[in-house]
Amino acid sequence: MFRSLKIRNYRMFAVGGAVSNVGGWLQRTAQDWLILELTGGSASALGTATALQFLPMLLFGMFGGVLADRYPKRPILITAQSMMAALALGLGVLTMTGTAQVWHVYVMAFALGLISCVEVPARQAFVVEMVGRRDLPNAIALNSSSFNLARVLGPALAGVLIYLLGGTGPIFLVNALTFAAVISSLAFMRKSELNLAAPVPRAKGQLREGLKYVVRREELLMPILLIAFVSMFSQSFSMSIALMAREVFDAGASSFGLASSMFAVGALGGALLAARRARLSRKVLFAGAIGFGLFQVASGLAPVYPVYLALLVPTGIALITINTAANASVQLATSPEMRGRVMGIYMLVFTGGAPLGAPLIGWLSDLAGPRAGVMLSGTLVLVGTGLAVLATRLIWTRLAEPALAPA
Repeated sequence: MFRSLKIRNYRMFAVGGAVSNVGGWLQRTAQDWLILELTGGSASALGTATALQFLPMLLFGMFGGVLADRYPKRPILITAQSMMAALALGLGVLTMTGTAQVWHVYVMAFALGLISCVEVPARQAFVVEMVGRRDLPNAIALNSSSFNLARVLGPALAGVLIYLLGGTGPIFLVNALTFAAVISSLAFMRKSELNLAAPVPRAKGQLREGLKYVVRREELLMPILLIAFVSMFSQSFSMSIALMAREVFDAGASSFGLASSMFAVGALGGALLAARRARLSRKVLFAGAIGFGLFQVASGLAPVYPVYLALLVPTGIALITINTAANASVQLATSPEMRGRVMGIYMLVFTGGAPLGAPLIGWLSDLAGPRAGVMLSGTLVLVGTGLAVLATRLIWTRLAEPALAPA
């Protein structure tokens, strides 16, 4: 399960990343709390900050992948992490001095999104340079485990620290310090033990080349289309948990927190199960997608709150199984000189579905109730899985026709 940790460079990266992940969840919680304090509890302001953080990935995510192919990934990551630390430090100082305003948070959220456009595809592509192709699925699964463990611990720890330290300002400063762990791990890696990909020279049409590369390879097109359909509704699942807990089961804040934790525990378990597999096949990918859809439908039909909580665990397992299997299969099927661009496209579809799926599920939940919204979301995941297969075959048929015509 933990075989990738035998590799020194990845072990350093994993430890630094675990510390930074906790800091990231500390900051996300503190950022939301700060916005609510500054606006008197405005939900629209909270939504605006979230949208600003994800908007750059939608607009520039594929260009970030091009940059990740053109330049060495480790210096990119050190620079990006340093810039993120500076942003956290700046907002912490503003908050501590009482001069922070809502537009400061908006600017920081948008700046973080811009940095992520390059940092995320570079980080995803850098994993294989640390561990090689053989241990790549295991390393991706362990990264998911670290992220989901931080997702469980970070928000709860943030609440305690905000209370003990008297506000959100110190939380941003703590997060700025956590970046030292991942930056130092990158800086002190043994370069001779990395499987570095040669940077791609600057040239015209590299973004278009990346798109053609994906479309012409069924082993890339299938998982990317599947993730595009699934993420459209999986990214809004936390919203569905809140609606089900509050509106259907009349649960309080602590009970809602328990529901979120059950889902996160399932996600952590799914990541660890994926780490045990030597190979994440396409069967695993489809099993995760179908399981996620079915468990969503079942959770929408749950008669009582304890049953709903129990169903959230396998739902989290299924979702992480999809994400881990898709990520690993895409990276393994991609040549080193194209990996940054392909991961830029992958992360674009991974994050880009939420602005489409969340309003649809929210509107239906208002119209017909949260149960209907959750069940529709699960049904659409199942339909989207079929559409991914159908779309891949249609695209491949069209590509094959010109090649068959001369014969």
